Amino acid sequence: MDRLTSMAVFIRVVEKGSFAAVADEFGLSTTMVANHVRGLEQRLGARLLDRTTRRHSLTEIGAAYLERCRDVLSSVQAAEQVAEALRAVPQGILRVTAPVSWGAHRLVPVIGAYTAMHPAVQVELSLNDRVVDMHEEGFDVAIRSGTLRDEQLIARPLRSSQMFAVASPAYLQTHGMPTHPSDLEQHNCLGFMPWGRDHHWRFTRDEQQVSVPVRGGFICNSGQALLTAALHHVGVVVQADVLLAPAIRSGQLVHLLADWNLSTRLIHLVRRREVHPTAKLRSFVDFVVERLG
Repeated sequence: MDRLTSMAVFIRVVEKGSFAAVADEFGLSTTMVANHVRGLEQRLGARLLDRTTRRHSLTEIGAAYLERCRDVLSSVQAAEQVAEALRAVPQGILRVTAPVSWGAHRLVPVIGAYTAMHPAVQVELSLNDRVVDMHEEGFDVAIRSGTLRDEQLIARPLRSSQMFAVASPAYLQTHGMPTHPSDLEQHNCLGFMPWGRDHHWRFTRDEQQVSVPVRGGFICNSGQALLTAALHHVGVVVQADVLLAPAIRSGQLVHLLADWNLSTRLIHLVRRREVHPTAKLRSFVDFVVERLG
């Protein structure tokens, strides 16, 4: 039998002085009420109640045990109230991870708006272009770019990222303006390490498809570093619109082969599969999806 239920039954037996009255209250038989009390006595190896045909009275051990039972059930109730509050009101620490560029440029403003609405929540954002293990590293939410592989996660789609090929005007003045994707094979194409060392840039236009192997003198695990390299005339870079658009608008970088399309990067918000997600988790997911979905 459940010990907490037995404790609750024992307390009410003492308070009501009747097995039958407690049986009605708990929806049990009188025999089952007696079994709950008897089970506690057997576990303790001592009598809790002295029973007569007219009344039940506490033994010395029973009186001491009664107070401890009340303390235990009061603590359980308090714990349940705390848990219910956490489920009902967004509060506490929420650990989030996202790709560096996307997180810095798109997610951070949304987090600012979310924490202004829910000041009891503290969002800890870790920016990293590698795929983290959410279970092992204790993250509540992750933003994933590309194809999802972990079926244990619940995913919500966000707006896809458009990829651009860019280079600086000074680089193009020295090395020439590509007019066809295949021209890039003669250029210093800078690689993004998370995409792999044998990555290809895939361009499409109407029904044409051209795959360009990425070969150059520099490969890096940071999109921001690749942007800096492009700004310093090192070579051609392919990264997401969210990172490159300001430099293109300012004229610091040139959008190459604009009449061709590079494959978009799928973006998802993912969370661990939990039966009862907390209010902070539910509210954050809904907030991000509403603004970036």
